[in-house]
Amino acid sequence: MPTGPLATAGLSTAIGKMVGMATAVAAVAVSLATATPPVHGVDKLDITRYAGTWFEVARLPNKLQARCRHDVTATYRLTADGTITVLNRCVDANERVKVDVGHATPLDGDPARMRLSYVPDWLGWWPGTHSDHWVVMLDGDYRYAVVSDSTRTALWILSRSPSLDAVTYGGIVSRLRAQRYPVDQLVLTPQRVLEDIKPGAARPALIV
Repeated sequence: MPTGPLATAGLSTAIGKMVGMATAVAAVAVSLATATPPVHGVDKLDITRYAGTWFEVARLPNKLQARCRHDVTATYRLTADGTITVLNRCVDANERVKVDVGHATPLDGDPARMRLSYVPDWLGWWPGTHSDHWVVMLDGDYRYAVVSDSTRTALWILSRSPSLDAVTYGGIVSRLRAQRYPVDQLVLTPQRVLEDIKPGAARPALIV
């Protein structure tokens, strides 16, 4: 067995390699444990039950809704050709109603994963005019839903009623946090429900 400085150097080198390998394995394990899981749409969505009007409870800030202040709703309407019309409505700071009309197409026949566009069909070829619109969480009784994209940069919490109770909302947020959504950036949406405006009161002007 070799002895002396050469043996000591060889042993040190071997130990260094083992330590390096152990460190690399540990780093990979940590990376896998903390990796952001991919976004998935819900396993099953009955688009007929999902259709209709949803009240926005909270959202991540986005350009399309930059002027929206309260009474935000999203209405989904089925069309004869299998696409879905999405009508987004809100009231801005000047009490004007803002309406955006989009058209969604299910991906591979899956209504939980849609591609949404707000431009006319003849402009659909333009890059960046379509975005993911995925239902990533859905109550069994269709009382609430969560919509996102495939990168977690968009997020909406929706409800069939103008508000959700604190326990239900907290549970949704906790589940989203566990799935690495930036829930700390969520903005709550006031719902004053325009249908409850008293008779004779001035109704907001409509802008499209």
